[in-house]
Amino acid sequence: MSSTYSTNLAIELIGTGDQSGAWGTTTNNNLGTLLEQAISGYVTQAITDGADTVLTMTPGLSATARNIFIECTGALTAARNLVVPANKKLYFIYNNTSGGYAVTVKVSGQTGVSVANGSKVILVCNGTDVVNATSYLATSGILPVSSGGTGVATLTGVAYGNGTSAFTAATGAQIVSAIGATAVTNATNATSATSATNISGGTANQIAYQTGVGATGFLTAPSVVGSYLGWNGSALAWSTITTTTPYAVTFNNSGSGDVSGTTFNGAAAKTISYNTIGAPSTTGTNASGTWGINISGNAATATSASTATSATNATNATNATNATNATNATNATNAANLVTSNFSIIESGGKLVFKYGSTVIASMDSSGNITSAADITAYGTP
Repeated sequence: MSSTYSTNLAIELIGTGDQSGAWGTTTNNNLGTLLEQAISGYVTQAITDGADTVLTMTPGLSATARNIFIECTGALTAARNLVVPANKKLYFIYNNTSGGYAVTVKVSGQTGVSVANGSKVILVCNGTDVVNATSYLATSGILPVSSGGTGVATLTGVAYGNGTSAFTAATGAQIVSAIGATAVTNATNATSATSATNISGGTANQIAYQTGVGATGFLTAPSVVGSYLGWNGSALAWSTITTTTPYAVTFNNSGSGDVSGTTFNGAAAKTISYNTIGAPSTTGTNASGTWGINISGNAATATSASTATSATNATNATNATNATNATNATNATNAANLVTSNFSIIESGGKLVFKYGSTVIASMDSSGNITSAADITAYGTP
């Protein structure tokens, strides 16, 4: 029957009838080495900088992981891991590495417990991961400074520690020494650092502002409603908003208005009309120069028009189409009356009546028959 090994500490268990005459060596190893490591073993373990440090529990043989107290040593440049086997056992861990980094003790693939640099903790492996072995520190009396306490039962004032001695109430000089003279000076005149009741030198309705290094100025509230705080180029000062009366621009469809070329800059009211821009009014007055105007519809009078279509009177029109009266028209198409400076042709009673001045001198009917008040010359020179 061969030997077996215990579950947690991997101690050799001799089979019945085995190791006749040699069981003493195994027993001495179990008691003098393996159990001693598990109960009171103290070992140092260098922590690898740059990788995990992995411990194993070799069955029946001496192993670092079996020791109850492990002091971690080595120089670290970052936080590192100490990986222990999943065997259930107690650990006292002392992170005595240099560099100021934590060492996390854990089972591979688990979270574990981070041990701060310089700390000594009690941990236990529960078969899955490493956890804190205790959450309560039982003590009686005053906890000394060396154990993380204050060394005193009661203390009134600011606690002051000076090393390994018991804490004392800090004196003013010790506070100045601890936090610096500048900080104390800046807080001297404050009633409260969180709710100051007064800034030295100020009065009611004043605003404090920094005027220089270590210098404070005050602005008194303005007496004018609607004032605003602004920078005048050298200091903060109250100012008022200057308002101006708005001036209107009036558009007039008559000829009454400001003359052409008037500048509107908001300083005064202005009226813009047809004569302001040099355009004719709706009645045709106040126009000058040459205007290219096309009038659609039937004009009552078209004097000197380039084209006067269906005009009642088209005086001096270049083209007067369908005009009732086309006086001195260059071309008068379908005009009812054609009037020149001396002659006129008027359609009346189905005839064209020819006049010289007001005297009828001839007429022509629709058949082309011409009746003249004087002789008619055929084949003569017109």
